[in-house]
Amino acid sequence: MQEVKKTSSVCPKCYKTIPASLVEDNNIVYIQKTCPEHGEFKDKYSEDYEQWKRFQKHEHIGRGVWNPKTKITKGCPWDCGLCNQHHSHTSLLNIAVTNRCNLACFYCFFYAQKCGYVYEPTMEQIKKMLQLGRDEKPVPCTAVQLTGGEPTIREDLPEIVKMAREMGYKQVQVNSNAIRLGTEPDYAKKLRDAGTSTVYMSFDGVSKKTNPWLEETTNAIENCRKAGLGIVLVPVVIRGINDHELGDIIRFAAKNIDVIRGVNFQPVSFVGTMDKSMIEKQRITQAGTILNIAAQSEGITKDDFFPVPTIYPITRLVEALKEAPQYDLSAHQDCGAATYLFKDGDKLIPISRFVDVEGFLDFLGKSAEELEQGKNKLVIGAKGLMKINKFINSEKQPSWLDLKKLLFNVLVKGDYKALGDFHKKSLFIGMMHFQDPMNYNIERVQRCVIHYATPDGRIIPFCAFNVFPEKYRDEIQSRYGMPIEEWEKEHGKLSDKQYVHFQRNAEAPTN
Repeated sequence: MQEVKKTSSVCPKCYKTIPASLVEDNNIVYIQKTCPEHGEFKDKYSEDYEQWKRFQKHEHIGRGVWNPKTKITKGCPWDCGLCNQHHSHTSLLNIAVTNRCNLACFYCFFYAQKCGYVYEPTMEQIKKMLQLGRDEKPVPCTAVQLTGGEPTIREDLPEIVKMAREMGYKQVQVNSNAIRLGTEPDYAKKLRDAGTSTVYMSFDGVSKKTNPWLEETTNAIENCRKAGLGIVLVPVVIRGINDHELGDIIRFAAKNIDVIRGVNFQPVSFVGTMDKSMIEKQRITQAGTILNIAAQSEGITKDDFFPVPTIYPITRLVEALKEAPQYDLSAHQDCGAATYLFKDGDKLIPISRFVDVEGFLDFLGKSAEELEQGKNKLVIGAKGLMKINKFINSEKQPSWLDLKKLLFNVLVKGDYKALGDFHKKSLFIGMMHFQDPMNYNIERVQRCVIHYATPDGRIIPFCAFNVFPEKYRDEIQSRYGMPIEEWEKEHGKLSDKQYVHFQRNAEAPTN
């Protein structure tokens, strides 16, 4: 066993901030920590040390925000709002529009029946939360996800989408279990007409055992196809529950590539209603998810995946060209990973089969450095176009794709028409492993790029908001919520609402 990195974490019992170490043993990375009061804790952090080591090369610490909302009094992660210890701007703003839901999934973070109150912010409160993202400096947020609970339960959801668009959000996602989308044929069109960009759709498997509402999600996909509304499938991955279907999920997405834009796997986070006694049995890490995908998919390897901050050289180059701060995915290298697959007949070809990804990005970084040193933009641009051939293997790219020509048309001519066909035949495969108290790494939360806006005027990182609900989510939402009994007097019984026949017990299936 060897220590590979020192960091800081929290005690899973008392939440006290404590030192932690990442240690490697037999190619597995563990996080170890000791609380003076509650003793030692150890959990899997990465199931592939070699991959973890490769990802560390892409570390990038962002510039943070120039207008933090809270002051540091206790230290990270207890002063979220954002504070000036946070290193990333908001890349995706989450707004929980309700905590009501028509399901009771056993891995859920929260929902009304468990909380004992209904949290459903008013349109005015939502507008103020949206404005928080747009006011962020130096980079205003342009992407928002409307989440819950189940947001489609709100009858005014299309109006919320429209409001977000009018306030300058270019990407408006709806995070949904797809039950209403699958049972109400015209609902997808309503969301699309309002300005919804993407449905972030729960999709835990291709069988009824792993995905009990498979029929509803399948219908929802067809309804979105008719409405021209794109979908990202979102499977929560749990070892022993659905980790054997990851390759099948990707193949399902590829068969529906005209409407499904990607799959974003989420290795389970042991928060909320998850049974903490099952951590050792059900824990799967980001690396473990990638290993399963590679084992279950023809032609995909673990080396096809790159951590989120890999793309920083693109941001740096654009900043150098425009001489202004740009959108920067400066997430921690352990937070998420992704690749792109391209459909060529019945085959799926990873982008790294025909593009030297690391070489190309390294070249862009050097080009950005030259621009930062004051060299001529036209000279750098011409040199870049001449060197594109070096990084693209035309013989191995899909038969329908001419990537060199596409890049020329976009970068030189400013012609973006070809990008439409490009996106319809490519599939984003990503993952985001949200934290829990056992594997908590404070370095990660300080670089979080997915944040929640709250009615009290704060912006809070995902892995603070949901991991410490008594401090953040539940404390805030209970303040702005209404006891169930009081809410039911005004609106009727929660159990009388639409679609409750799909509600299931909060129990895990077994293989």
